[in-house]
Amino acid sequence: MKELSCGIVGLPNVGKSTLFNALTKKQVAAENYPFCTIDPNLGIVNLIDPRLEQLALLHKSKKIVYATVTFVDIAGLVKGASKGEGLGNQFLANIRETDAIIQVVRCFEDEKVIHIMQEIDPIQDIEVINLELILADLQMAENITFRLAKQMKGKKELEAEHALFTKILSHLNQNLSLRKFSFTEEEAKIAKKYPFLTLKKILYVTNVSENDLPSMENPLTRRVQEYANVEGNKIIPLSAKLEEEIAQLHEADAKEFLHSIGLEETGLNRLIKAAFELLGLVTFITAGEMETRAWTIQKGMTASQAAGCIHSDIEKGFIRAEVISYSDMITYKGRVQAREAGKARSEGKEYIVQDGDVILFYHA
Repeated sequence: MKELSCGIVGLPNVGKSTLFNALTKKQVAAENYPFCTIDPNLGIVNLIDPRLEQLALLHKSKKIVYATVTFVDIAGLVKGASKGEGLGNQFLANIRETDAIIQVVRCFEDEKVIHIMQEIDPIQDIEVINLELILADLQMAENITFRLAKQMKGKKELEAEHALFTKILSHLNQNLSLRKFSFTEEEAKIAKKYPFLTLKKILYVTNVSENDLPSMENPLTRRVQEYANVEGNKIIPLSAKLEEEIAQLHEADAKEFLHSIGLEETGLNRLIKAAFELLGLVTFITAGEMETRAWTIQKGMTASQAAGCIHSDIEKGFIRAEVISYSDMITYKGRVQAREAGKARSEGKEYIVQDGDVILFYHA
């Protein structure tokens, strides 16, 4: 099963650790000074999916297993991080291990919370972080190009790789991220072998004041939205401070409080959903008396590949998949009645699994 991990980055004092506290309900340090996060904190967070709760009720399941996201809270990066400034390259290395980058951007004014750049300018903040990621990639690309130049003597198969890295170096030297590089199909396969930071997909979290609720809009967030639109990226506006407070409430109290301030769901759930969407992930569901469980897969996976996420033996012995949509499971109150109504489909190995499919696999 695909495990999703996201690195939370940003300049110091923009709300990263506060957001992480809210996500994980862990009380990591969230002090008003730079570099309070020395080692990266890891937290595994459930994607709360009401569909699982409804199916668990139908099947009288003993437990529910949600899809999860691992969040990595990485120390505040500063200008010069790629050259070891602040706490240096160790944090850039932590980002390399994640699937996507969540960049927290400060979009609130508060004289009590210092800002390392002495002014609140979210675009400047974004560009400082992005430049450091580009410079870190440039350093890695230079090392790889140097190594390939030495190794390629008499090895023709390395020529294409060396040629690609020559182009990559030229691109990065223009302060451009690799998300803006036009790779051929073959080049993309080569680049995928290396953990380039600027190839990772990115989500901007605009951290707003509680005064901006419920719209979560202000002139600063609008500037970030315009910037993200040009890049083709998304923003998720939220108030990290508010989310941290909501995370301490019981579920029923949290729902009531959200409703009272004009919000339907937490910003955190919107963030987790957006991360899944960003990386092209979907979930299918298995349901029974023992458990109701969400399984995370890459969009476009076949039924046999999805079966392999549960166990390799199920993929090897795959016979067929009985698929019922979530809505039909609820409408007909379970698998047996959905079958009787003709809503259960028998699908073969090549069936493309859809988000929310409730699947029963038959295997040898």
